[in-house]
Amino acid sequence: MSYNDDNYNLDFNSHIAAEMCVEWIRDWFENNGNGCKAVIGISGGKDSSVVAALCVKALGKERVFGVLMPNGEQADINYANELCEFLGINNVTINIESVYDTAIAKISDALETTLSEQTTINLPARLRMATLYAVSQTVGGRVINTCNYSEDYIGYATRYGDGAGDMAPLAKFTVQEVKSIGRYLGLPEKFIEKIPSDGLCGKTDEDNLGFSYGTLDKYIRYEVPPKVEIKSKIDKLHKKNEFKLQPMPSFDYIRTVARQRIYDARRLQKKNGLVSTK
Repeated sequence: MSYNDDNYNLDFNSHIAAEMCVEWIRDWFENNGNGCKAVIGISGGKDSSVVAALCVKALGKERVFGVLMPNGEQADINYANELCEFLGINNVTINIESVYDTAIAKISDALETTLSEQTTINLPARLRMATLYAVSQTVGGRVINTCNYSEDYIGYATRYGDGAGDMAPLAKFTVQEVKSIGRYLGLPEKFIEKIPSDGLCGKTDEDNLGFSYGTLDKYIRYEVPPKVEIKSKIDKLHKKNEFKLQPMPSFDYIRTVARQRIYDARRLQKKNGLVSTK
């Protein structure tokens, strides 16, 4: 398979993938929230659009609840509104600007310093997730994660922000696969091909990354290596952010004590000549 082969994902069957995912969502809710709503942060981009469409197909539109969360003025908020209208789902708009501004001011005052750029970038995502859980607990729901495999692989998600949730339908699908599922579900192209951006500096995600999602997907799904410098960048991002995908480390006191006791017992046996040292 050549690197320039645009048909690299032809073996992906969007029909089978979507229908199996729908069934998985339905089964998950039966076991983890029977009768609950799927609460989804809606941006109008491919990920939230596809997740919402999958949940509508799995649960019915009455059990899908969209939450729009601009931080002040959001130029492309119409995409989110139109997506909710297209799917026919109930939704609310909660502007997080005042909460964000207050948090920035309070934390800055307490630390007596200007907050780091990374803090100001990640805080809105974490405030949005807190908002989603507040909505979810109020309307009787479960928060649905909208991250995809490509973004997770390189850490392009905020831990305890958009990286959180109760279940993640797209976590094992690449960007190209998510788009393919969106088309199978009948979503308009404007939602599928909406260019993602950080909403801060005016750059797209791909501008910030320095490579396209198409290039990334070929590499992580089909092991088609990109140019050396891009491969190196992808590998470094994955290594640097891999911890985000792991459970929180915890000190296992019981296991540690058990190991210590086994070690001490063996050492005592060797000391008393009960165990061969050969």
